[in-house]
Amino acid sequence: MKPVKVALVVQNCIAGKFEKNFEVSCQFISAAAQKGAKIIVFPEMNLTGYVAGKDIISISKSLDKETTDPFSNLAKDLNIAILVGLAEKTHKKNIYASHLVFYPDGSFDVYRKIHTSPFEKKYFTAGNNITIFKSQGLKFGVQLCYDAHFPELSLAMALKKTDIIFIPHASPRGNSQKKYNSWMRHLRSRAFDNGLYIAACNQTGNNSKGLSFPGICLLIGPDGNVIYKSINNTEGLHIIDIDKTVLEQVRSHKMRYFLPNRRSDLFKF
Repeated sequence: MKPVKVALVVQNCIAGKFEKNFEVSCQFISAAAQKGAKIIVFPEMNLTGYVAGKDIISISKSLDKETTDPFSNLAKDLNIAILVGLAEKTHKKNIYASHLVFYPDGSFDVYRKIHTSPFEKKYFTAGNNITIFKSQGLKFGVQLCYDAHFPELSLAMALKKTDIIFIPHASPRGNSQKKYNSWMRHLRSRAFDNGLYIAACNQTGNNSKGLSFPGICLLIGPDGNVIYKSINNTEGLHIIDIDKTVLEQVRSHKMRYFLPNRRSDLFKF
């Protein structure tokens, strides 16, 4: 089976500058398609920018056709699945950290961040659905930043035979090397314990609202080893290959794939 090319984006996302972020995102999408990518993944809340305080109220966006149609059309025209993020404001005035998955047929689905951090809880509503997406020959989950610290979420996705979990971040503070060291403490475990790929990307640079993000992206294989990493802190597009034969090799190995031997009689999910 031919590997699926995926583009991970490290992007400088200016808080409250939707049009600018949108323009840059479209440029990345076109570039990814030209490089043969079938899926492109942007950082958490790349379209609206990220803030955890009251400014999020004014910069959040509703999922109206003006917001979604351009990405639906791009996905269809370029035959690429597009994963973009924003602060989503609903008609009930709830605000979610949401990631949208646009399919090549022009339709789309939404993942709403399930675990909001202590700094986000005052303004963000938590999502409740563990959604699994299918496109371009891959079955994948989406987690957003703080979500990745909860092993149960990755396990729930793995039990649904997910090939890869994409983890877009808006994770500020520190430099790229320190962020990489931090991610290694938990992201390798999510891949190794569950026998699946983990791909993560972060915002980079100053967001104009007092936060600075260290640019980083990486791919971890189902054996827990890092396949690709970039910690150079610059905005850019990173092409990775997701090879399902590697998944089969891990999952067919009696001592390298652990999920079939879980005591599901004791753990009720």
